[in-house]
Amino acid sequence: MQHSTPTSPGSTSTGSSSSTDARTPTAPERAWTEHVIWWHVYPLGFGGADTTGADRSPQPRLLDLVPWLDHLLALGANGLALGPVFAASTHGYDTIDWFRVDPRLGTDDDLVTLIEAAHAKGVRVMLDGVFNHVGPEFPALQEARADSSSPAAALFRRDEHGELATFEGHGGLIALDHSSPEVVRLVSEVLVHWADRGADAWRLDAAYSVPSSFWAEVLPPLRESHPDVWVVGEVLHGDYAAAVRDGGLDSVTQYELWQGTWHGIQDVNLHELAWALTRHDEFLDEFAPLTFVGNHDVTRIATQIDDERHHAHPVVLLFTLGGVPSVYYGDELGLRAVKEERVGGDDAIRPAFPRWSGDDAVGTDAGADAVSLVAGADPAVLALHQEMVGVRRRHPWLHGARTRTVSVTNETLVLEARGAAAGADGADELLLVALNLGDEPLRVADPAPAADGWVAGRDAGLDGDVLVVGAHGWAVVAPRA
Repeated sequence: MQHSTPTSPGSTSTGSSSSTDARTPTAPERAWTEHVIWWHVYPLGFGGADTTGADRSPQPRLLDLVPWLDHLLALGANGLALGPVFAASTHGYDTIDWFRVDPRLGTDDDLVTLIEAAHAKGVRVMLDGVFNHVGPEFPALQEARADSSSPAAALFRRDEHGELATFEGHGGLIALDHSSPEVVRLVSEVLVHWADRGADAWRLDAAYSVPSSFWAEVLPPLRESHPDVWVVGEVLHGDYAAAVRDGGLDSVTQYELWQGTWHGIQDVNLHELAWALTRHDEFLDEFAPLTFVGNHDVTRIATQIDDERHHAHPVVLLFTLGGVPSVYYGDELGLRAVKEERVGGDDAIRPAFPRWSGDDAVGTDAGADAVSLVAGADPAVLALHQEMVGVRRRHPWLHGARTRTVSVTNETLVLEARGAAAGADGADELLLVALNLGDEPLRVADPAPAADGWVAGRDAGLDGDVLVVGAHGWAVVAPRA
């Protein structure tokens, strides 16, 4: 959803967590999320659909995503997170019908076909549920406007002036009344309806604007019929842990870490990032946040950070910190774009991707094929993402890893990422993550990395028992116990 980004939570504290209990609580039925890496796609933009409302011609654009599943797998991901796919007037968040796929994307059967194709490749699918508000063409809203005494009118919240309430002042987005039992029933029915058709997860749009008590009422029928379905709320600010706990959610979006990451790197103030990591560890004590460095609502990470020498650093963090990582389509290819606060200001960050037919690619290297198809794609950025996904796959305990700040300056940050081992001996796993934004080499002698502990890095290497990270470089190593 369009919204303003949260203000920085702070940039002066350099405290760190020392917790070594890195097993984040996860419902057994949803343990698959400990291994999922999402590739996040905004379908209307991806398929090149008109989002102004001028052209709503039917077209099976969801099916265009099926060949791109091979790129998702080449990236190393195993989850497809879809933006809004239900019938809407323009950008997808002004819903007309929760039970029908938007004709600009295809039919209900096309969505099921995409889900089944994903499942056949071992890929989970997440849908975007917009339940805070609806669009002006929502039938019950039209009925309520025509007759304020009709039962439909009870579905919508009124402001202090008795007018229909809007979402953050957007006149085309009318807020639902979340105290209405009928709204509870409808939303519960939607969640189960699409889970019945194969959805593995739900993103709850603008969950921060909805009372937690509403989700607590809505989710039980879904939990009863589909206990393996994962539910993440879009939350920008406030008490993340309370949103999860009180609403019965599994997770929320980690905007605090996103901001601490890009802003700390852009401003060369890694104290800000270190502070955000203390908060992140507190969240991990209760749930695994959805982590990201880009999504459909924010300026591309390659644009947010001016210094190209530092473009790798947020990617390294994304895959070595605890949580459930998500990669926004195009970020893995190094695409750039600015979000603007105007009508159509999201278009640049929600681009069309080319259709990928069987004639376009031989299927032996889907990553290289994607680079050749997408204008502006950088193969080095894709290779970095694949390398770091590989690190994540080799160290799955990173899902619940806690961090300890070994050292921090404005220009350098050295972290220990620690997690519970899968083996029976119960020993902790450990990785050392070192970032250098400065012009001088960073030398890390304590703890000393083992000679065979190299994992990944750029402009970095071992000098005896000392890890040396060159100017503007980074490294991930396994320290000596």
